[in-house]
Amino acid sequence: MGDKVHTHVNGHIFEVTLDNPKANAIGAAVSREMNDAFIRFRDDPELWVAILTGAGDRFFCTGWDLNDGAEDEPDKDFGPYGFGGVSGMFELNKPVIMAINGYCVAGGFELALSGDLMVASENAEFFLSEVNVGLTTSGASISRLMSRLPRHIAMELLLTGRHMSAQEALDLHLVNRVTPQGQVMDAARELAETIAAAAPLSVQAEKQMVDLVGDLPPH
Repeated sequence: MGDKVHTHVNGHIFEVTLDNPKANAIGAAVSREMNDAFIRFRDDPELWVAILTGAGDRFFCTGWDLNDGAEDEPDKDFGPYGFGGVSGMFELNKPVIMAINGYCVAGGFELALSGDLMVASENAEFFLSEVNVGLTTSGASISRLMSRLPRHIAMELLLTGRHMSAQEALDLHLVNRVTPQGQVMDAARELAETIAAAAPLSVQAEKQMVDLVGDLPPH
């Protein structure tokens, strides 16, 4: 990996840390690093569960790195799966846990929504600031948000950019659990270890089925 994305293997668990001071924003080069990390996770049969977090205790990810110019410049290369890698890796059949250690903003919130489980530090805040800066949220992210929250709550977040606290996210079942500050990776690792102790092919089959039928109405 490069110097902005760090990876660590602990048994069958693959940890990815976004480390781009000051706010863990993602530019094109960092996005390519993240693509490489999650392609490695996807293709290695000995890696069964991934955790994505941000370095430090203030920012998970604040989305697009404004220092990298305009996001929609035609020559921008984000990597084969687009911004952040995992958010566009729709065929990934291994679970990804998002460990939200702080501000989870705009494209960072969209990235978090691509995970299968989410744990958050008590100081985490979630918000979609796109409408406040003349941008729009991606279609895939809107679909994910609408499937996880009541429509009127999702619409409020999308149309106002208001901040959602970690506790509110827990109350609305957007996150699996909230931890004291500094303990979010402990909780994420505990979840990952529980999943890794199960039969890996069964876990992958379950995720694949959820991805295929999870949005279909019950029969």
